Amino acid sequence: MESNAVLEAILRRRTIRHYTSREVGEEPLLSILEAGRWAPSGKNGQPWRFIVVREEKTKEALSRLTRYGSIIAQASVVIAVFLDAGAGYDRVKDLQAIGACMENMLLAAHSLGLGASWQGEILNQAGEVEKLLGVPAAFELMAILTLGYPARTDQTSSRKEIEDLVCLDRFGNPLSR
Repeated sequence: MESNAVLEAILRRRTIRHYTSREVGEEPLLSILEAGRWAPSGKNGQPWRFIVVREEKTKEALSRLTRYGSIIAQASVVIAVFLDAGAGYDRVKDLQAIGACMENMLLAAHSLGLGASWQGEILNQAGEVEKLLGVPAAFELMAILTLGYPARTDQTSSRKEIEDLVCLDRFGNPLSR
């Protein structure tokens, strides 16, 4: 397989759960938000909205709303990602777009030497998060992204074999290599 920067980032990016105390600057943060902004969305609705949290007190309050709170508490930046129901047109397509938006942001963070984590368990307390952050009623929490400089970069991962994921080829035959 020929290598390129995008494929390398996809294959090498890992969820980072431990960060150093080094602060993430405005420039990389804006680049990450920009990457999210350019994700594809149905009818170019761009139904995502972000709240950027740097304040320790707010991060601490968010961390108490999930069992993975230590990840949120130690992150330099927390980005709450919301679906703006008023900006969408089809819930399934809007949710897919927000997933693409968040993946763009994770890949951008990786390409900038930052670590990131997609926090979904906090959705169990979505109402509390929305209340804490004072969001409009049309906003629905989709996830929390944590950002920071990784404390370690030796994480490994594995994936299922492609044969376990692709059921049939275009002719209806089992996939074979």
